[in-house]
Amino acid sequence: MGKLAKKNEILYHIGISANMLKGAKYALLPGDPGRVEALAKALGPAEFLGSHREYTSWLADLEGNPILICSTGMGGPSVAIGVEELARLGITHFIRVGTTGSIQEKVNLGDVVINNAAVRLEGTSGHYAPIEFPAVADLQLTNALVEGAKKAKVKYHVGISISSDTFWPGQERYDSFTGYVPRRFQGSCAEWQQLGATNYEMEAATLFIVAQSFGLAAACVCGVVAKRTKSEKVAPKSVYKKASAAFEATVKEALLSVTKK
Repeated sequence: MGKLAKKNEILYHIGISANMLKGAKYALLPGDPGRVEALAKALGPAEFLGSHREYTSWLADLEGNPILICSTGMGGPSVAIGVEELARLGITHFIRVGTTGSIQEKVNLGDVVINNAAVRLEGTSGHYAPIEFPAVADLQLTNALVEGAKKAKVKYHVGISISSDTFWPGQERYDSFTGYVPRRFQGSCAEWQQLGATNYEMEAATLFIVAQSFGLAAACVCGVVAKRTKSEKVAPKSVYKKASAAFEATVKEALLSVTKK
């Protein structure tokens, strides 16, 4: 067991203490602070805890079980900082809940992707484990998300994400300021497709590696808001709303399963 914070100690980055969590062991980690309130209220009665930097926190009551919802911002560094501090508050299970762009024709807008592993196309995880170490999700949490999607009647896919530090060059997007993609990444999307990877996002690999290195559990579910086989553009708000409803229903059913008393 790592070093836990004092119960009333407000941690520097996330701005909350263990006392505020009421014994919560599970945390949902959206990237966008603006997504936290809706995700919390989708689980049940919820209360605002605090907001500091990119970390906005709410606590939800899921049929008597406290669930923390804390945003992480975009990318690996802020995920690692958040997980470090949340672990010190006693959180043992982390589920990233976010949005993603699919790279397989079968993965459609509004579906969810449950990532069982991630390509480490980022730098943060290398500070916790050598690059040869795989970024793999916790099996129990991943299976719970799969069963949750089935119960919620949500169209889901299980697959490997590519976690990139950048939204444009690392994901081989050409609709950037310059339109230039370094040679290292030119043709990379087709290669990931050929290898069977399902989607691009920016946080899962870091989350999986940091949690594993701590002896804790992590999983990831994302709603598809861009279909790269069709367009570089993010889908309209109606699709975003559908994807959000899908991942909210999925995580709620999953948490109901794993938190049964």
